[in-house]
Amino acid sequence: MKEEDIHKQVRTAYGQVAARQGGCGCGTGCCGTGRTVESVSLGIGYSEEDLEQAPEGANLGLGCGNPVALSSLREGEVVLDLGSGAGFDSFLAAERVGPTGRVIGIDMTAEMLDRARENAKKSERANVEFRLGEIEHLPVADSSVDVVISNCVINLSTDKSQVFREAFRVLRPGGRLMVSDVVLTAPLPVPLAESALLYSSCVAGALAKDEYLGSIAGAGFMNVTVQGETVFPLDLIVSEPELAGLLSKDERASIEKSIVSIKVGARKPAGCGCDGMC
Repeated sequence: MKEEDIHKQVRTAYGQVAARQGGCGCGTGCCGTGRTVESVSLGIGYSEEDLEQAPEGANLGLGCGNPVALSSLREGEVVLDLGSGAGFDSFLAAERVGPTGRVIGIDMTAEMLDRARENAKKSERANVEFRLGEIEHLPVADSSVDVVISNCVINLSTDKSQVFREAFRVLRPGGRLMVSDVVLTAPLPVPLAESALLYSSCVAGALAKDEYLGSIAGAGFMNVTVQGETVFPLDLIVSEPELAGLLSKDERASIEKSIVSIKVGARKPAGCGCDGMC
């Protein structure tokens, strides 16, 4: 698929998720599984308290982990959420940084942005704002945030190295990166690798684990550390009928353990100047 076609596919898919009030895991095509948004969120690392803290309608059941729980946020910090959707992680981060802190959510899908802003308005969250933009070209000033978080979104980008370079640019010296994402431990069969549905469902665009970690280090980050890793079930990514149309049972069995969710932390060196250069 061409880059512009991928962007269009992803925007359309997540616009539809926003319109129907939710998904059920990282992907957008798995809503026939009988799982609820709440059960999926609890299964990937959120707590009951997290679910209660976020405004109604912010949790769409998307994601593959809980980057907020891993990022050790502090009062007064500025947090940037890449691919913020309806704002679930942004609102959780806002609770932790308090009224003296600030959270900026970035999303390229207008429907998601509308929902996030409405959620902020009705919950009267004054320390959260949402901006339209692509994570490869962030509408954020150099060296202006303390923490960058992202939840199962960077794998959707066609230029992941550029995403990490942008994250590095906007972080202050000593700033932290914490992401949950899907990566691969083995190559995908051709039907999956070429599937438009599987791209917007966080699989076809996923990098090999070593390549993903290398992209973070290549952007200039230090202390790149995998803080958790679990196999990500296929039925949280794509529905059973759709999956059956792409793979035989034998092919499915061969890849079931190769799609994994990782939680990665990294830090921008403290010696980087205001221009982001070290």
